[in-house]
Amino acid sequence: MPFRLLVPLGLLCALLPLHHGAPGPDGTAPDPAHYRERVKAMFYHAYDSYLENAFPYDELRPLTCDGHDTWGSFSLTLIDALDTLLILGNVSEFQRVVEVLQDNVDFDIDVNASVFETNIRDHQWLNSCHLWMAEIHFFLPILLIFILYVICMVGGLLSAHLLSKKAGVEVEAGWPCSGPLLRMAEEAARKLLPAFQTPTGMPYGTVNLLHGVNPGETPVTCTAGIGTFIVEFATLSSLTGDPVFEDVARVALMRLWESRSDIGLVGNHIDVLTGKWVAQDAGIGAGVDSYFEYLVKGAILLQDKKLMAMFLEYNKAIRNYTRFDDWYLWVQMYKGTVSMPVFQSLEAYWPGLQSLIGDIDNAMRTFLNYYTVWKQFGGLPEFYNIPQGYTVEKREGYPLRPELIESAMYLYRATGDPTLLELGRDAVESIEKISKVECGFATIKDLRDHKLDNRMESFFLAETVKYLYLLFDPSNFIHNNGSTFDVVITPYGECILGAGGYIFNTEAHPIDPAALHCCRRLKEEQWEVEDLMREFYSLKRNRSRFHKKSMSSGPWEPPTGPGTFSSSENHDQAREKKPAKRKIPLLSCPSRPFTSKLALLGQVFLDSS
Repeated sequence: MPFRLLVPLGLLCALLPLHHGAPGPDGTAPDPAHYRERVKAMFYHAYDSYLENAFPYDELRPLTCDGHDTWGSFSLTLIDALDTLLILGNVSEFQRVVEVLQDNVDFDIDVNASVFETNIRDHQWLNSCHLWMAEIHFFLPILLIFILYVICMVGGLLSAHLLSKKAGVEVEAGWPCSGPLLRMAEEAARKLLPAFQTPTGMPYGTVNLLHGVNPGETPVTCTAGIGTFIVEFATLSSLTGDPVFEDVARVALMRLWESRSDIGLVGNHIDVLTGKWVAQDAGIGAGVDSYFEYLVKGAILLQDKKLMAMFLEYNKAIRNYTRFDDWYLWVQMYKGTVSMPVFQSLEAYWPGLQSLIGDIDNAMRTFLNYYTVWKQFGGLPEFYNIPQGYTVEKREGYPLRPELIESAMYLYRATGDPTLLELGRDAVESIEKISKVECGFATIKDLRDHKLDNRMESFFLAETVKYLYLLFDPSNFIHNNGSTFDVVITPYGECILGAGGYIFNTEAHPIDPAALHCCRRLKEEQWEVEDLMREFYSLKRNRSRFHKKSMSSGPWEPPTGPGTFSSSENHDQAREKKPAKRKIPLLSCPSRPFTSKLALLGQVFLDSS
């Protein structure tokens, strides 16, 4: 008997009015201008509360009106909010924060896994689990997120660096190929490189910023912790001319691709020393999500057909084995049998990702499923039991995540369907009604009774508010269709910036894809040297003919070897492609920390076990 989902009648009825852009409760579609101003007010209430009560700590605790460090005292919320300031049009505050970050952020600190263990175990959802269960299914995955948080800081710094001139910041000579924020991003990224020194090229999940990988560090890393680097690292390599960042990111992506099962799926956790899968649940949510996201966004950012082909192959397997009635379940990666018939709030990025590859119909159907859950609770619970139509015990919270709003923004750009504005309206109304407190916005601890938790995570300002604002602001510069642009002069010639097509990293920091063509230091130097060498050998040949002599040497070629993508074949192809103009499609982004309960070797562990 085929597996079928039992959708409750109430949910089915809730779905029906959503089609064809149903009007709001008062009979009219949401007014974008009205809600745009409401979202802006939300941002400043949260942002001002952070500055007044929590800075320079990483995050605000809105119920006690103070701050705490979550990932190493980097003023994470300030970094995450920086490009949101510019998107909201606040140029002066953007300029002020850039100066603050240059003076205060330091990556030379002795931060390691034990610090985060203490912090992570303070979370109530983790304390409720047995210790061994936490070690297997929660503790390790959350630690793995540390590297992802650092890479997201790299993305925030890169985005702010590339937007600096637009914000009126006085940039130094050679920008965008140089600048203080770029140097900070490079410094942070170099701290992560030791994690990639494994037999497989897949990185450890945690690295000490001062000493490198700690002895005895667990080799078990979640899939997202391996595959979420190409956007930031390729951008960094292009701007700095150092290929090492893009190279290690590409190797990690390829090793994951080579590790997929015979039916085309990847699991949730892998041993980076042996390449063996430890957690064999396959799905699109927590622990895997941003790997798929970065295959698509990396392909668009780099115009890389191979990355897109990899994602499309995964997409076929995902449709064949995990999709049921436009929901996506968790299955055993080798057998395709269902292990958990649940929807995770982190999976709500998927309709937006589908829209980026043009799969609009499937994206809208899945989006509407997720929207019914929002309408049921006023938010998305971390886990939702699809057959039962209700929350999963101890996963009833909603940390004000952005994924469904992000998908709404992408799909609205693609379709103009007013249903998507209705989700935005519902998000504004429910967040203000449930989560707003005197000192910011608090995580919803339990959607069943709307109890609050004393935390406002940095992604609320970086992603949730940003995507809401962009949903209601169709004329924002982020949505530029190429009709306007800026011309800047770099040491390598003229460069076009600000024409649109921004790629959002997994923390919603926009990267201008045109910037990757502004600083072709490495390739230009190779071409220049090769041209000089060809000219030199050509002159020698002419002389040798004149003097009746022969010459056996050939032109210089770039080095090749393990971990490098600069083979002579690729170099010649790059030379051939140099004059060509590349299309830059419109684009954007999603994803978040790992807070899920998954199977080990295909066996589902329950909290009571």
